[in-house]
Order: sequence, then structure tokens, then C-alpha cells
Amino acid sequence: MKRRPGDRVATVGRNPPGHNRLPRYLRGKRGVIEAVHGDYPLADERAAGRVHRETLYTIAFAAAEIWDADAEPGGVIHAELWESYLVPD
Repeated sequence: MKRRPGDRVATVGRNPPGHNRLPRYLRGKRGVIEAVHGDYPLADERAAGRVHRETLYTIAFAAAEIWDADAEPGGVIHAELWESYLVPD
């Protein structure tokens, strides 16, 4: 799937078996694609000695999406996430 800056996405909410680099605090959260960085070897697969390429994105999350009422007003959290961590919002 070709995603673009401005597309709304959500992160997967599951805890997949094995190694992955999707922080738990971002699982099941909604954000917006801020940048598309191209295709790179997926770090999760490299850790297992395999090579699989995926698109890497910068996703912007409203701080309130992550920390609810404890969030700094207007705060934004940025994370670089792989295609397989994302679903349409």
C-alpha cells in the first residue's frame, strides 16, 4: 500500500511473537504520516538474520492520544515506524 504524508493511520494493537520495534505505548494508537522515507531492511527481520524490505514512515501522534489527560496540551510525539506496524484509521 502506498501511503503519503497527511494519511491518517493507526498502529496495530497486537503484541506479535518474537522481536519487534513497535513501542507498547504506541500500540493501537492513531496518528498521521508526516514523512515517507522509502524502503529499508525491516529491523525486526534483520534481528532474526533475514532480509525483508519495508517502507519506513515518520508518524506524528497527538500527545493526548498517547497519554490522555496527562499529556502536555498541544504536544506531539514523532516515531519512525514500519509499514507492517500500520493499519488504515
